[in-house]
Amino acid sequence: MINSWKIYILAIASFLVGTSEFVIAGILDRVASDVGVTLAAAGQLITVYSLAYAIGTPILIAITARIDRRTLMLAALALFFIGNLATIASTGFAMLMGARIILAIGTGVFMVVALTVAASLAQPGKQGSAIATVLLGFNLALILGVPLGRVIAGSYDWKIIFTGIGVLSLIAMVVLRLTISKSKGETPVPIREQLSLLRTPRISIALSISFFWILGYTVIYTYISPFLLDITGMSDRMISVGLFAFGIASLLGSQVGGYGADKWGIPRTMIGGLLFHSGILLLITAFAHSSAFVLPLLMLWSFFAWSTGPVQQVYLIGMAPKASGIVLSLNTSIVQLGMAVGAVIGGMVVENISLQAVGWMGAIGVAIGILPAAVSLSMRSQVSVNSKN
Repeated sequence: MINSWKIYILAIASFLVGTSEFVIAGILDRVASDVGVTLAAAGQLITVYSLAYAIGTPILIAITARIDRRTLMLAALALFFIGNLATIASTGFAMLMGARIILAIGTGVFMVVALTVAASLAQPGKQGSAIATVLLGFNLALILGVPLGRVIAGSYDWKIIFTGIGVLSLIAMVVLRLTISKSKGETPVPIREQLSLLRTPRISIALSISFFWILGYTVIYTYISPFLLDITGMSDRMISVGLFAFGIASLLGSQVGGYGADKWGIPRTMIGGLLFHSGILLLITAFAHSSAFVLPLLMLWSFFAWSTGPVQQVYLIGMAPKASGIVLSLNTSIVQLGMAVGAVIGGMVVENISLQAVGWMGAIGVAIGILPAAVSLSMRSQVSVNSKN
């Protein structure tokens, strides 16, 4: 029972670091206005964050593998606190970029270690539930953190959000220091060994599904607040409601995606989710000027978008059961790279075409992901047939 509370503490801390990642999309228009840059330029705050997360996290995890887990978690939160301080103190776009890089590295390292610690605290046979609890905290940032951030930014300076997160992260450090016991580090897995899995065609093709799925999603999600404000004509209050509904739908979608992988099978759930995801983005673009249509479409978009995540994780673990930790770590980096590229493409579309066009461009990105999904699933079926013969 005591360990259960410790796992919930890790989940609360993951909510804080998750909010720092997701909230920027909800307040992008206000950040752009404050630092004096275009929406497209402000969108690159998501690009640098994702690149830092994707590249920096696996390198630091490999370097610090032997360090006591509690010490490493506290160090990651300390770095996260510094990133919040730098955000609050930023006086220009370049400084804000640097702050996002610090936040990304702190968040990435903390999440990897927190998941490991949660699994070690769990009772035998309950490791999966412990990991899911910590991830739930991270995902709740999308449900509560983003719309709450929008409300705060609408009434006060947006930097107050990061002031609050910074103060709470200090409290989290103290609580974790008092409640989490020291635990030994792990045997380091060299980066070269981690990347060796990419030489396996089945795995590299499967990982590209994650890349295109999240790329298409990020193209539009990066600019979702200005899209709803300027194209759909929603008020600040309605945008907050929309973002809250979006978050709730993401949670439901991830649950149904996991259920679907077991109940309906990976091929149906994965291909179906990608098809609906792409189609709904086209509908959002077509009905962009009607809030009556856009609000329910937002929820459907989020539902089908986030249904893909758990299916993909189950699929990848099945491909490399003896290296599940490494393949999931690679998947996380690929997802962050996809987010970085998606934010860049979204910025180019906003700058050179129109804000409304991010919808159909996102739909194209997701649709491209159906191709490697079909190829990968075909290879899976072939391997299954060969193994029976």
